Amino acid sequence: MDTDPHRPETRVPFRSGFVGIIGAPNVGKSTLLNQLLGEKIAIITPKPQTTRRQIRGILTGMDFQIVFVDTPGIHNPKKPLNKILVHWATQAARDVDAIVYVVDVTCRHTRQEFAISDLLREVKRPVILILNKIDRVAKETLLPLIDELKDRYPFEAIIPVSARYGRGIDRVLDEILKILPEGPQLYNARTITDQSKGELAAEFIREKVFLFAHQEVPYSTAVEVEKIEEDSGQQLIEIVAIIYVERPSQKGIIIGRGGHFIKKIGTLARQELEALWGQKIYLDIRVKVLKEWSKDRKALRRLGLLI
Repeated sequence: MDTDPHRPETRVPFRSGFVGIIGAPNVGKSTLLNQLLGEKIAIITPKPQTTRRQIRGILTGMDFQIVFVDTPGIHNPKKPLNKILVHWATQAARDVDAIVYVVDVTCRHTRQEFAISDLLREVKRPVILILNKIDRVAKETLLPLIDELKDRYPFEAIIPVSARYGRGIDRVLDEILKILPEGPQLYNARTITDQSKGELAAEFIREKVFLFAHQEVPYSTAVEVEKIEEDSGQQLIEIVAIIYVERPSQKGIIIGRGGHFIKKIGTLARQELEALWGQKIYLDIRVKVLKEWSKDRKALRRLGLLI
């Protein structure tokens, strides 16, 4: 054993930085983030454009801290709200140290993929390409896809994964650590997201609306937490939240006959939040009409969708 006191100790450098998760709508970006963190902090639904803003998730190890930035899906926007969502995503690509680019191998978004390739060439960040949902395709279909995509950008790595089932997640982390720059710890080691409890509550409620409402209704809803108070003595968190809709008819749909629909939303959101925080929650959800909020810049700013 070498015990030479004059030999300098080998020091493992601490690495830290911001890693953007980008891709077309509904390719599994939020699922990937939750798997990397081992905690659900980003909502997930089968509907596209569920994510409406940048969500930061923080993973800390002995010698690293990665701040993941989950983003809305990049698409061809027509409505004001959708243009804001794409702005959040493209801005994240410019602000981060590295990028994880997610492609759904079961449902290609060719137009969006070319637009994202152009964005990657513009921002010139190191990029890891993730081929997601490999559990749903035959292995022999992956090689032609890799051959097609590898020439679009000099990717640091191309990794097939199943974010839903956690396959390939360890390799994603290994490849990120290879390109992460040296830097200081940016957040407390116990912090897993910079979202406040109010923001998390609003997102979990909105997720349930997206899961159970149909057609245009989910896209016409927004959630704002009006009040959140913690009673440390009773280990209770009281939350009052407002679901905004754009038309009176949508209000009736969200409430449901005899209040059945809104009770279902509230029960499921409360159960998930209690599991996440380890505290009892009293959740009061109300529904209000905020006419054409998705086209109103003042309303969008109030709801945290526009800065």
